Amino acid sequence: MKFTREQYIELMTFERWQRPMFVELFGPIVGLEAEWRKQGATEKEVDLVAFDWDYVPVVQCGANMGFFGNSHVEVLEDTDEYRIERDELGRTIKLCKGYSTLPLPLDFPVKCMDDWIKIKPFFTFHPDRVDLDAVKAAKREQESGALVVASIPGGFDTLRELMGEKEACMAYYVQPDLVVDIMNTLRDTVLQCLEIVNRYLVIDQLSAHEDMAGKNGPIIGPALIDEFIHPYYALVWKFVSGQGTRLFDIDSDGNIMPILDSLLNCGVNSLHPFEPAAGMDIVEIRKKYGKRIAIRGGLDKFALIKDHETIRRELEYKMSPEMINSGGIAFGLDHRIIGNTSIENYRYYVEYGRKLLGLPPLNARLEGWGRMAF
Repeated sequence: MKFTREQYIELMTFERWQRPMFVELFGPIVGLEAEWRKQGATEKEVDLVAFDWDYVPVVQCGANMGFFGNSHVEVLEDTDEYRIERDELGRTIKLCKGYSTLPLPLDFPVKCMDDWIKIKPFFTFHPDRVDLDAVKAAKREQESGALVVASIPGGFDTLRELMGEKEACMAYYVQPDLVVDIMNTLRDTVLQCLEIVNRYLVIDQLSAHEDMAGKNGPIIGPALIDEFIHPYYALVWKFVSGQGTRLFDIDSDGNIMPILDSLLNCGVNSLHPFEPAAGMDIVEIRKKYGKRIAIRGGLDKFALIKDHETIRRELEYKMSPEMINSGGIAFGLDHRIIGNTSIENYRYYVEYGRKLLGLPPLNARLEGWGRMAF
């Protein structure tokens, strides 16, 4: 079912809703489509349109608030197994073909303040960052029911992309002035861009990609978020929420429970994907935080490689009447549909989830899928 922006905002802010959403956040992992075809899946199933997933149309606000400048990528080596490139930041990156969708950096451009000063102009404000034609087009789509999203650079994610995970974590302690200057630069650029955008439209959702945790816990603790990231996020949220923005969503894998209160204090009120394997239990989180946090995801992707009983238990626990009636939820798998997920198990997952939500069985005449990772 296609939700309008109004319906989505009302659901995720706990204002008014008929039912939760049932969504697919990311889609299949590389190679799964081929597995499904061998198992007899139709092309509509492979493309996910056969499953009538709930979605809301999404449009970006028209401003580029991250790296801005030379986007040239130089291919250094290309084989059947991998491709090595030099990206716009000057990093050497490697993409392993056949099973990975994201390249991994082999080196990083920033080790000290002097390195940062050299590339800082790519992160500072310039009027060309805002495409007024795109902003006006977003306004028209918003009037037709699309959700307008402003994607801002992640506070930790940007530092990691510039320095690498280890050096970024060390920088908080040994180069705090560098971290502060990077955060202040992001903050100032984002605020100047959003000030222009808000002359033409009200942003519906602020979004940031972080991935600041692993299975055993966050990479940085709450004190570092409070000291370094909060001044950036909180000021941006204060500005856009004052203009009418209702949602601030963070995308972070892993166990972020130890830092969740700090993120909420930054203004964050929506999260995805809530990985059960990392201890992110949406039932317990809803009990603890109630309406402070909207949920997208939370259903264990690993249940789908087991049997029907496992899938049924997972859905009945997460999609209980209490959870269904609590609002602020878009139920979905906690990340990509993993390899070895049979098309038969996926069909069962969809049908049983629909049954618990009181939705009719799938109808071949109803199609549609909108990726919900935004």
